[in-house]
Amino acid sequence: MSTHLPDSSLPSTVSTAIHALGWPDPQRELAFSGWLMSLASTHGVMPDSVVPASADASFRRYFRARFNNGSCILMDAPPDKENNPAFVNIARLFAQAGLRVPQVLDWDEANGFMLLDDLGRHTMMQVLDTADSGSRHRLFDQATDALVLLQMASRPDVLPVYDDALLRRELMLFPQWYVGEHKQIRLSDDQLNTLHSVFDRVISHNLAAPQVFVHRDFMPRNLMVSASSDPSTPLGVLDFQDAVYGPITYDIASLMRDAFVSWEEDLCLDVTVRYWEKARRAGLLDFEDWHQDMGAFYRSVEWMGLQRHLKVAGIFARLGIRDGKPKYLADTPRFITYLRATASRYRELFPLLKLIDQIENTASAVGISFGRL
Repeated sequence: MSTHLPDSSLPSTVSTAIHALGWPDPQRELAFSGWLMSLASTHGVMPDSVVPASADASFRRYFRARFNNGSCILMDAPPDKENNPAFVNIARLFAQAGLRVPQVLDWDEANGFMLLDDLGRHTMMQVLDTADSGSRHRLFDQATDALVLLQMASRPDVLPVYDDALLRRELMLFPQWYVGEHKQIRLSDDQLNTLHSVFDRVISHNLAAPQVFVHRDFMPRNLMVSASSDPSTPLGVLDFQDAVYGPITYDIASLMRDAFVSWEEDLCLDVTVRYWEKARRAGLLDFEDWHQDMGAFYRSVEWMGLQRHLKVAGIFARLGIRDGKPKYLADTPRFITYLRATASRYRELFPLLKLIDQIENTASAVGISFGRL
């Protein structure tokens, strides 16, 4: 572990830069200061150049600093709140699969600080904001290339299993946090029975899919566009520490049913078809009739997306209510729109649609789908 210096031993420019990052715990600020100063001699990091880079829904924060002839990323991840060994191990696993992921250059394990190489300053989401149609398709093609590469490297008994218990625990966030805490609604016994019956059906359907490595938050905010002038440089992949071994449909559903933005249905379908073509060529979809029936596969992607939307609606409500991050609640109407659209297309999900309409006090327009496009 690094030797931590008292504040009085820091140059004023360094002390000012570190303090400006905001530290609710002075001891953690002191520990970070000592670690950062040690990186100056071991890795050429310039301590007075540190600035905020980003933060996410977890307790992790990221900073950027000058480093040799470029820049680096410093991660602040309190070890009592974040699974840092998983981050390190999965970074290694994904790199072996051929993905462009951060390289861990230094790790203060006791305090939860990491030095990472910098994969770029712009997320795929930021670039998509101003991208033309051609650039948009190229970026989504790069994303699905990375996804297929990851899935081709899959093998059991390496990552935690995305099993019935985990799927069910995630789904229960919806009645607990979204319905109970956010909407302040107490469901009746009949309503709870309906919800549990739908959950059973959704879990059974999703667990029947082929099992692969699942990033679990594979979306444009976690994909980095390289600053390289070479357009063939792969997207960087971040925020993978919760990866599991589970349904192949999860990550493509995550990519196209984004938690923060709604893509046009035509784009969702087009990108999913392109992914399906790549995945079946790679031999990943040798299941039932998925390798020849895009409609059957798309149906399963929608059912997997439904599970994710229920989970994330609960998570975002919890972030707003328990963790004091109200900005996340602003996105919950998007999930309800996703849920209603999917539930209205499949007869087996009509009970969920009716329940959501009762919760939201809305009326339904139903259009049945039988899983064929």
